[in-house]
Amino acid sequence: MIDTDTLLALGACYKKVAAGEVIFHEGSVANFYHQLETGSVKWVNIDDDGKEFIQSMIEPGECFGELPLFDNLTYAASAVAETNAVVLRLHRTVFLQLLLEKPEIHFEFSRLMSERLRFKFLLIKELAGQNPEHSINCLLKYLKQHNRNICTKCNKVNLTRQQIANMTGLRVETVIRSMRHLYEKGVLTIDKGKVYY
Repeated sequence: MIDTDTLLALGACYKKVAAGEVIFHEGSVANFYHQLETGSVKWVNIDDDGKEFIQSMIEPGECFGELPLFDNLTYAASAVAETNAVVLRLHRTVFLQLLLEKPEIHFEFSRLMSERLRFKFLLIKELAGQNPEHSINCLLKYLKQHNRNICTKCNKVNLTRQQIANMTGLRVETVIRSMRHLYEKGVLTIDKGKVYY
């Protein structure tokens, strides 16, 4: 999102996190802008029963958890490292000053938030009352159109079936069965357990 050299020049620090480590908790106060350098992070809500709903899978170069930097509220979701990862953190006050001094970066954040909001509208529309195959197909179609979580060279879906279940609110067994039906209809390809869309 923001050039690494720019962040480092402003005093950002690297933070290494291990797979499964919580970077920040839903409901906690936001003191930093976070940008993923390496690895994978899930932005997730977890209910009282421990069930996860993945808001987004973050890839290197993407920011996450930026909402409270703008509205002064707490984090709306938790960030958990899916793999060993390296995160760049920039203090909130420096980040806000950067936005004031560089309106092009501010406009880029406005575009990003609009894109993420549009994705949520799509999910709500497509998941409400639709059959699981339709919901999974819509999710994969969106991710492919926006070059997220699907390899642009080979079309391999870089999400597990569990992650897809957690993004759509479906059970993993339903995702497995629905993906098999989508394979039989020729919508996607499954080869040695890997899914291609």
